[in-house]
Amino acid sequence: MRYASAPVSTHRLQLEPDFTLDDAAALVDHLASLGVTHLYLSPILQAASGSKHGYDVIDHSKVAEGLGGGAAYARLVERAHAAGLGIVVDVVPNHMTTPTPLSLNVPLWSVLRDGRTSPYAVWFDVDWDAQDGRLLLPVLGGPLEDVLAGGEITLGRQDGEPVVRYYDHVFPVAPGTDLDQPLGALLDAQHYRLASWTVGDSELNYRRFFDVTSLIAVRVEEPEVFDATHELLVEGVRSGSIQGLRIDHPDGLADPEGYLERLADATDGAWVVVEKILEGDEPLQQGWKTAGTTGYDAMLRIGGLFVDPTGAMPLTRLSDELLGESQDLDAIVAKSKRWVVSVMLATEVSRLVRLVERARPDLDEAEVRRALETMLVGMDRYRIYRRPGTEPTAADVGELEAAVVRGRESLEGLDLDPAVVQGLVDLALGRGERADIPAADEFLVRFQQTCGPAMAKAIEDTAYYRYVRLVGLNEVGGDPRQVGVPVEAFHRFAGRILDTWPQTMTTLSTHDTKRSEDVRARLFVLAERPEAWAGWVRTARELARGFRGAELDALTEYFLWQTVVGAWPITEERLQAYALKAIRESKLHTRWTEPNETYESAVEDFLSGVVSTPEVVAHVETWVADTADETRVNVLGQKLVQLTMPGVPDVYQGTDLVDLSLVDPDNRRPVDYEDRRERLARLDAGGAPADLSDEKLLVTVAALRTRRDRPECFTGEAATYQPLPSGSDHAVAFGRGTSTGVDVVTVVTRLAGRLSDAGGFGDESLDLPDGRWSDVLSGRTLGGGSVRLAELVGGEAGDSGLDSGRDSERNALPVALLVRVRDDA
Repeated sequence: MRYASAPVSTHRLQLEPDFTLDDAAALVDHLASLGVTHLYLSPILQAASGSKHGYDVIDHSKVAEGLGGGAAYARLVERAHAAGLGIVVDVVPNHMTTPTPLSLNVPLWSVLRDGRTSPYAVWFDVDWDAQDGRLLLPVLGGPLEDVLAGGEITLGRQDGEPVVRYYDHVFPVAPGTDLDQPLGALLDAQHYRLASWTVGDSELNYRRFFDVTSLIAVRVEEPEVFDATHELLVEGVRSGSIQGLRIDHPDGLADPEGYLERLADATDGAWVVVEKILEGDEPLQQGWKTAGTTGYDAMLRIGGLFVDPTGAMPLTRLSDELLGESQDLDAIVAKSKRWVVSVMLATEVSRLVRLVERARPDLDEAEVRRALETMLVGMDRYRIYRRPGTEPTAADVGELEAAVVRGRESLEGLDLDPAVVQGLVDLALGRGERADIPAADEFLVRFQQTCGPAMAKAIEDTAYYRYVRLVGLNEVGGDPRQVGVPVEAFHRFAGRILDTWPQTMTTLSTHDTKRSEDVRARLFVLAERPEAWAGWVRTARELARGFRGAELDALTEYFLWQTVVGAWPITEERLQAYALKAIRESKLHTRWTEPNETYESAVEDFLSGVVSTPEVVAHVETWVADTADETRVNVLGQKLVQLTMPGVPDVYQGTDLVDLSLVDPDNRRPVDYEDRRERLARLDAGGAPADLSDEKLLVTVAALRTRRDRPECFTGEAATYQPLPSGSDHAVAFGRGTSTGVDVVTVVTRLAGRLSDAGGFGDESLDLPDGRWSDVLSGRTLGGGSVRLAELVGGEAGDSGLDSGRDSERNALPVALLVRVRDDA
């Protein structure tokens, strides 16, 4: 299905109090000049005060006041539409925040005050029976008895109503409560239970976003909840102020397919993409009413084009040498998952166990828990998609049975009760013996909802901070086991996208990526120069002997050396903040909930030495300079491929220039738009690129404007994708056009390290379709037929019919974007 409202391209903006809707409005003319067709906004609804991202919503009925409110939003829409730009908005259907004070979340405040009798009780995903009809709030600094004994909790009033206060926290008092009784007894009479923050992972009785206790799940599967939480955005689509929606974390929903159906009905089929992480060759569900994903699947294939597979073994040997042991990613993932499901997600697993007790009371509780944890460990994707009352597909059956096999391998010799395993597989598939049908149906849904957090927290947020062969591959939706993507595999993927999800989003950077596209581009070079890299690292370690403490382990050190060369130049403040997050996420020596100050100090001292020791700084800068050519090829190549392949490309804020950001919050730093305006004006006036950022901007703008001017070739009904054989393993070429023929050709260089070793392209050539062509990057024109790659993207002068263009600097780019010269040009 194609959507009339689909963008041709988008530009993501991260809104926050220091970058408001009015600030976005001030950029409209600049963004329009880039060639994008739609602004893609981070969440705009009222979030917690000072929110830097907007995913902690407290009120769905209004635009966030901290972003400028409804009036500022109206100004942005008016200005964007006047400039010919549409609006895409990020939607957060899965959860709301538990703010401080809680009274800011009116629905939640009502539930805390009135319990199950609250008109908002249906909003939140609470297992009331698990806490004897109360909602657990793990916000205290210690056990309740100790906090009461210390006088930290008091009774007071707010807006004429009695409230309970604990420092900045405020809690309602149930109507009819005897206010003269002892404070402990008064708290026992409430619809909530105050508890230490330490019991959240084990006793929490509401569904949350992953392991974030401050984000309480919302039941949008209930029509009244959907309507209330989506009214403002749906009205925006119907009124024409919003042209598209991005759906955050659909895998957390009880019924993603049903949600998308309801959303499509409410918006008359607006363009919608979903933040769905596809593992390996996992397909997006064909029945979903969506245009596709937010692009992590494309990012994996695009980046893989620029990773040399021959570097896999040398990099493996280097990792083994430095660590003193071999790393097995599958084993690391399994170990991480078992910890996550047994500790971090213990309360979610307990809820599943309670449902099994009702649905299959014949199964032993302890065995059920072990088997459940094993199934969650064995799942190799974020979830399956089963709806109660429907027949399981063969793929669903196969995935769950395979999950059991994979999970068993992580048990290290322990066995499971086959009857229990089969009983749980049957429940997860909605079949077999069931003593309590509602409980069985709820289990089916909640098991799927639990798979995603287990995957994300164990892989992206644990294992990918432990596996260090080539950390540039450790990415959301990535597969570090796969070093490189063959050109033919990329072409197959691109063709499949055009056939099945032609208006899906593509991306190279998001607010969730572990590293920006350009940090990854630098790190991919390690696979092209593994021997040189090995020598560099050994020297770096020797230079660091004077400030490497005994507590610092080799794994973390190697992880950090890769980070340094990927993000250099980087301030110590940014590097230290990133490293602290990385080592706590890895959970090997320190954790967020149990900081190891001695270890963290050793890491801090090491990084201080790295950035302040002249010999080390010079060593880092030498590597960056020596690999600048390979980096340039990767930066420009992957950008042009993403912007011209099938799908709707998004340009994340700041990535039109070289952006060396790390994981959030580093990738939400302010963007210097004035610098971008000045660079664009200079390039548009015919100026030569002064640096790689200029070259990247040139490529970005040329591709976006080409898409804008020839949308029929990219997102139109008759848009086509045609791989063009280049005769070289070091070039990727493809054509975009319509049923009448190819009108746009992309040519990029890849694996420049090996290409240089081979002496360049030599006489390897590309056969262009007949006609006259213009390279919009250089201004050169040429005829169809055979063109030597060395002249097209290798920087050589030659006699293949290429006009010289307007400047030699642009002619020397390692990429080309050719457009057919129309007869009326």
